[in-house]
Amino acid sequence: MARLPRLDLPGVPQHVIQRGNNRLPCFLDDIDRQRYLMMLADALSLGECVLHAWVLMDNHVHLLITPRQTGATARLMQQLGRNYVGWFNARHGRTGTLWEGRYKACLVDSARYVLSCYRYIELNPVRARMVVDATRYPWSSCAGHCGLDTPRGITAHAAYIALGASPEERATAYRQLLGTPLSDDDLADIRLYLQQQRALGDRDFHAMVEAKTQRFARARPAHRPSRITGSGSILVSPPCDKAQISTHQRDAHGPATANLPMPGGQK
Repeated sequence: MARLPRLDLPGVPQHVIQRGNNRLPCFLDDIDRQRYLMMLADALSLGECVLHAWVLMDNHVHLLITPRQTGATARLMQQLGRNYVGWFNARHGRTGTLWEGRYKACLVDSARYVLSCYRYIELNPVRARMVVDATRYPWSSCAGHCGLDTPRGITAHAAYIALGASPEERATAYRQLLGTPLSDDDLADIRLYLQQQRALGDRDFHAMVEAKTQRFARARPAHRPSRITGSGSILVSPPCDKAQISTHQRDAHGPATANLPMPGGQK
């Protein structure tokens, strides 16, 4: 069966993750990380997407991106992935794929959902026990959002701007928000919607996405219950992901710059 395209709407943020093949490292040292960020800046300079938050882990990458037109995120990730893999393989004397298949992406509603994704992305190194303070991790946008570094290459989302009337007020408010851990439910929802590539948000957001894409926007439960037939056979309900949305589903409800932050103010 043909693979369905990702949900994709201009002006709607997307939480993107790309993992190394077999969960192996896609960055072996800081030179690799610096080159990836340079290539990301080059891809952003085309002006089709803006970047709100990012983190580079050893074996995967998280980005929070808003595309200006349909297909822009895919083009950015294809350019970035192709260029980085070629450079990485040449530098390290290897061949073959680096990434684990296609990147995954989910649409993200504004307000608390966007800021939850900011925090999810920038707290990754803390959850991985790489640092205690997320602002001390040099390979993320966290220090910039907390007012401890110049956030080059980052376009603040409206939800972040609404945190305060000035950059200092926004940074202070975000530091306080960052100090409140995401709930287990929030963590589970972000992971589930990202894994299934759906639309993370409330019912109104789901209804809007479904109306515009004619696709089911909500995530399926992680473990759907089985049904027992009269003959004793066990059936599992198939995933509901069709181009046409069924009646019961309906009723259920500044351009980026070419400079990205580097440790110690490097570009």
